[in-house]
Amino acid sequence: MDDTFRTIWQTADPLLRMARVNLLQLVIVLIGALALIAVYLRHRGLRRERSLRHLLDRADALEQLLHRTRDRMTEMRRVVDRVPSDIAAEAHASLNAQSQVQQGLRDVLEHRLWISQHGLTAPQKELDAACRAMDRAYSNISDQLGRLESAGAELATVTQAAIEQAAREPATLTRRADEG
Repeated sequence: MDDTFRTIWQTADPLLRMARVNLLQLVIVLIGALALIAVYLRHRGLRRERSLRHLLDRADALEQLLHRTRDRMTEMRRVVDRVPSDIAAEAHASLNAQSQVQQGLRDVLEHRLWISQHGLTAPQKELDAACRAMDRAYSNISDQLGRLESAGAELATVTQAAIEQAAREPATLTRRADEG
């Protein structure tokens, strides 16, 4: 009986060793798969976090830019008010954009509300689209503010030169405010 048992054991021993190796390989593959899933989920979570942070930061920057634009328009109005009304009519029309600035501030508030209500549950595609829209709005307003500041500097220079020129003219040639 010992010989039979030994024969069976010798035959089964390589099979058991293969089963142990296959089981070890299976455990390694499962651990690797779980690690890959964990890395993917972590990357996805970080991407969402970066998108939300970008949206909030850009909303803050856009709000500051809109306030700066409104302040700059107020400063420009003071310069334009020094120019005769027939010349400054178009400038006044351009500077009467308070409603547009207010609408921009309301839009920023709506974006903040959307972020607070849907930011954690929105699909990544929606977050990416919101980031792109916020970036475009910031870029457009920033470009317009740059043009406004450039025009303002140019207008201030020309206005100051005109005022200095008028001060050198005889009183009979000087244009009075009620004529403009």
